[in-house]
Amino acid sequence: MTDSAIRVEGLHKRFGDVVALDGVDLNVAPGTVYGLLGPNGAGKTTTVRILTTILQADEGHASVLGFDVTREPVTVRRLIGLTGQFAAIDGNLTGRENLRLVGKLTQLPKAEVVARAGELLDRFGLTDAGDRPARTYSGGMRRRLDVAAALVHKPPVLFLDEPTTGLDPQSRNDLWEMIRELVAEGTTVLLTTQYLEEADRLAERIAVIDGGKVIAEGTPVELKARLGSTVVEIGLETQAAAIAAEAALSHLDGDGVQREDTVVRLKADDGAKTVMDALRTLDAQGLAATTLALRDPSLDDVFLALTGRHAEPGDAASTNDRQRGAA
Repeated sequence: MTDSAIRVEGLHKRFGDVVALDGVDLNVAPGTVYGLLGPNGAGKTTTVRILTTILQADEGHASVLGFDVTREPVTVRRLIGLTGQFAAIDGNLTGRENLRLVGKLTQLPKAEVVARAGELLDRFGLTDAGDRPARTYSGGMRRRLDVAAALVHKPPVLFLDEPTTGLDPQSRNDLWEMIRELVAEGTTVLLTTQYLEEADRLAERIAVIDGGKVIAEGTPVELKARLGSTVVEIGLETQAAAIAAEAALSHLDGDGVQREDTVVRLKADDGAKTVMDALRTLDAQGLAATTLALRDPSLDDVFLALTGRHAEPGDAASTNDRQRGAA
């Protein structure tokens, strides 16, 4: 048994003039959730498409459970399940028929296909709707059916490419719980997401990817620890005052004060001391804080510190359009 469920070494991929991947390295342990976090256009979906044998890399190597995705694609496909950003189900078929169709395509025995479809409908709370056309399903139901379809042949490795896009909060929480159950049973999950909370709550390790490169990697705790134990946020009355405060406070944070509109943000190991020093500095410059907050670091703080912007859904949409789905 390999010690890596997924291994990626030096992946490069271009689409014309667009560099989608620029030397990506990943190592995913078996039976864990590994998060790829980043905005649209970062390279997440391109990485997944290479790992699932849909695309071939220009350079580098990738393997799933020890099998090379380029040299042994048929074997890799038998070992994986894939759910994309949009539910890939036939709306004219019932939920049960969709699952049975997948079972036939994956060459499961007929008796096993029937039993497996019923089992998955029950597990994903779709039994009552199992004999209705999928086009009548809500968005959350369609997404659950899509994940169920990826699990028909019981793959040990599951790729979830932004699986909660467009879901309401309750449906998102339901899907998170299902992912936890799968991992508890030994499934390895590679999850791409733009949702910081999703990565924080589900993933044992996270790679922050931007511009086709992994710019940081570690556990959520390790990534947030880079920003110190406390984040200090100071609000100013105007943007001009915030710009002046940013310059005045730069000596308090060696990695640079972050400013967003009228708020300046510092990271601190000693939050109380940093607050006192910051307020004295602002007072000396004739600047008055309108709001003051201390809080724990978040993955949003990490991403903002690394890239200069938030990792929010819809970001970098123009880049995504240029890559024509190679996000």
